[in-house]
Amino acid sequence: MDLGAITKYSALHAKPNGLILQYGTAGFRTKAEHLDHVMFRMGLLAALRSKQTKSTIGVMVTASHNPEEDNGVKLVDPLGEMLAPSWEEHATCLANAEEQDMQTVLIDISEKEAVNLQQDAFVVVGRDTRPSSEKLSQSVIDGVTVLGGQFHDYGLLTTPQLHYMVYCRNTGSRYGKATLEGYYQKLSKAFVELIKQASCSGDEYRSLKVDCANGIGALKLREMEHYFAQALSVQLFNDGSKGKLNHLCGADFVKSHQKPPQGMEIKSNERCCSFDGDADRIVYYYHDADGHFHLIDGDKIATLISSFLKELLVEIGESLNIGVVQTAYANGSSTRYLEEVMKVPVYCTKTGVKHLHHKAQEFDIGVYFEANGHGTALFSTAVEMKIKQSEQLEEKKRKAAKMLENIIDLFNQAAGDAISDMLVIEAILALKGLTVQQWDALYTDLPNRQLKVQVADRRVISTTNAERQAVTPPGLQEAINDLVKKYKLSRAFVRPSGTEDVVRVYAEADSQESADHLAHEVSLAVFQLAGGIGERPQPGF
Repeated sequence: MDLGAITKYSALHAKPNGLILQYGTAGFRTKAEHLDHVMFRMGLLAALRSKQTKSTIGVMVTASHNPEEDNGVKLVDPLGEMLAPSWEEHATCLANAEEQDMQTVLIDISEKEAVNLQQDAFVVVGRDTRPSSEKLSQSVIDGVTVLGGQFHDYGLLTTPQLHYMVYCRNTGSRYGKATLEGYYQKLSKAFVELIKQASCSGDEYRSLKVDCANGIGALKLREMEHYFAQALSVQLFNDGSKGKLNHLCGADFVKSHQKPPQGMEIKSNERCCSFDGDADRIVYYYHDADGHFHLIDGDKIATLISSFLKELLVEIGESLNIGVVQTAYANGSSTRYLEEVMKVPVYCTKTGVKHLHHKAQEFDIGVYFEANGHGTALFSTAVEMKIKQSEQLEEKKRKAAKMLENIIDLFNQAAGDAISDMLVIEAILALKGLTVQQWDALYTDLPNRQLKVQVADRRVISTTNAERQAVTPPGLQEAINDLVKKYKLSRAFVRPSGTEDVVRVYAEADSQESADHLAHEVSLAVFQLAGGIGERPQPGF
């Protein structure tokens, strides 16, 4: 490790005084102008992680659904997964180190993790379409090269595509070719083969309007659409030609505002979906004949997918286990439908994709989606073994096994992927002959409300039971329990934000009025017992 060269380069990417950042579920995120030093240092860290694991490591420059002026960075581990928790701590420590302490911190990480500094390092880099992303990704590359690492700059990619590239490179291309062409061909081939099995005629299910959040998803979907054009026609909106990234559009906007994005005309019962800025989330929606907006979020996506997979397993006659993983934000109706109607077991974890992903790996087939539309399905080697053995089965079972094989190829198992999820959903709707309204009618969401309360220090709130119960401050959970008893079919929970000094409040009940009242009353309890600042929460939404 050439400490002199690192010190010299680090001075060119100097850390602003007093800036402290935390590596969270989504890596680092803040205003783009504050990130140059972080990018350089994450290049250093990626090279160290690559040396330690003797694998390709990924670095993605994006701030996902944040405003255009923000940016961020996250590291991708060898199997396309999020960075290991111990390395998240190293990332935070390295990003916040003062210039004079950089050498010490790097040596400390290398010793703690037993990094062989003579080992080769290889890092792949991708970026979204933000104006700041190109320069910041160059800072990452500076960090990789100063440690003697090799790199491949993929340039513009969706976040899931970078995860895919890392996974492919570390599995000897068994998963797929580590190129955009390889990604497009793998997904499209599986999709087209699945659609051929659909019995419905005409094209009533084969046209989709896609809001691309003025982000990278538009570029990549446009490059890909000719591969599957005979099976699905996509109309792109908010494609980045005008309008700002994530501004009044995108999955996060549609989900939180419960209304369509700007710049998209919707006729009644047209199927529409929205990606977020880096194309790792997707939500569906439509207008009914009366012009009412209907959101189909991650819960309903997970329900559609897991129900279909369960049907295929029953068809094949296999006793493989399937599980759906949710967070506390999942609508209570979805949990009830899955457990009571579909007989699919449901498990709850803390908020954050890494928790869901980890739990989903415990099943032969693990399906997870956050309510915000970020999710995927994971398949164990046992499933692939059963598919191989299905060649000896009768035709009906063989056909179901082939469908399952195509579904596995369609999913980007390395990460939640809006493009891959979209194709899976479209294939299942076509195969089952479902309209968007029929899908929506599988169950009715309980009305709910999400609020946030500003507090002096979010750390006063600690939780247990997958964040569904508050442990501190004293008396808060008791207050929530008393409030919940006042309403039918109700529940509520609070959790500290991972990124800002606010407490997030979630409430659901049998009517929107009750859900709104409950959310407001819980917000007041948080304000009083957890050190609320500013104006007291007011009723009305």
